[in-house]
Amino acid sequence: MMGSKEKRGVELGTVVPAQSGTMHAMSKLRAGRTNEAAKPEAPIQVGLLTGGNDRPYALGLASALAAQGIFMDFIGSDALDAPELHNTPLVNFLNLRGDQREHVSFKRKMVRLLNYYGRLLWYAAVSRQAIFHILWNNKFELIDRVVLMLYYRLLGKRTVFTAHNVNAARRDGRDSLLNRWSLKFQYWMSDHIFVHTEKMKGELLTEFDIRESKVSVIPFGINNTIPTSGMTTLEAKKRLGLSTDEKTALFFGQIAPYKGLEYLVAAMAELVKRNGGPRLIIAGKVKRGYTGYWEQIQSEIVCTGIKERVIERIEFIPDDEVELYFKAADVVIVPYVHIFQSGVPFLAYSFGLPIVATDVGSLREDVVEGKTGFICKARDPLDLAKSIESYFSSELYRLLDARRQEIRDIANEKYSWTRVGDITRGVYRTLLAM
Repeated sequence: MMGSKEKRGVELGTVVPAQSGTMHAMSKLRAGRTNEAAKPEAPIQVGLLTGGNDRPYALGLASALAAQGIFMDFIGSDALDAPELHNTPLVNFLNLRGDQREHVSFKRKMVRLLNYYGRLLWYAAVSRQAIFHILWNNKFELIDRVVLMLYYRLLGKRTVFTAHNVNAARRDGRDSLLNRWSLKFQYWMSDHIFVHTEKMKGELLTEFDIRESKVSVIPFGINNTIPTSGMTTLEAKKRLGLSTDEKTALFFGQIAPYKGLEYLVAAMAELVKRNGGPRLIIAGKVKRGYTGYWEQIQSEIVCTGIKERVIERIEFIPDDEVELYFKAADVVIVPYVHIFQSGVPFLAYSFGLPIVATDVGSLREDVVEGKTGFICKARDPLDLAKSIESYFSSELYRLLDARRQEIRDIANEKYSWTRVGDITRGVYRTLLAM
């Protein structure tokens, strides 16, 4: 059912021979210790269930776990296949999801998805991995939250769940009793839950009645998987039709109401009235179900007279093209109205680019005022316009070329994948001892 193995010499759920430095060190400990009571820890083995998406986080976590000497079955897709997953004996890459391209027929999508669920069920049944770490659910969330969680429990697996969003449906205005019940069931069935902020942990404890000892806060690791080249800021601006001295702001990522793009458009209109304002790049696809929302945004762009100041790329941006937009920009705007955590600020920081963000969720914690960006009020175009103006008149903007490495250093220290790996390994070890 699963097709050929993705990596020669590696079976499902098996431990790869001890070829790494970690395993060699373990062998030396076994042979050379005089105190026989002190035994090396058994290697940790996990199944990393990625859902087939979120390449930056999945690859970042895989690298962090491999650095901890953890063996893993990486359950991925065509979109997540990468050389680093094949260059270490600690990772067994299993492409169970395959092709996930959107522009195919509904029938084709359903066949692909059903095949994937069948492969996942079979993998879980034959896998020797004691821990399943779920990074994202799949298409049919009710199946993932209830049926699969029960299935894993019946198989005797310990399950760890990373809740990137505690309740995404509420964020999107689509909450329901069924959604809350199924979420609570998955949280209840999980042996441990990772979240990215203390506020998220608080919501889990109060809204879903999860005990505190079951939840750990880990950083949202810095995005270091986007390919980069020697392209300069001047070259990037030129490719987008911008003059070298034009101040440029970037809105990047999916377009949906919780992102607050309408407030950024209103802020841009205010800046244009005052002094011409910066150019604005909007790059990203419209989230499914929100075409009408984007059409309203487009109408506002025309009605406010800023159409000529806006560059639009309204589609999914492939990884190898992301660099162009972040290198052409002088600042990234994060005008969200409801969110706990977002990957966009960390992507900006990986390019040494400051952000102007609204004070929602934990975004304030992600910004070092005046060093990595500025914070403003949410749902307030005038305050957003003021913060954008403040940025472009600040020393941070004037000395941006010299400050980029400082921004990267701050982000790499605060959102280190090494910290993520340390915390995650500790949780795995505790679960295995239970």
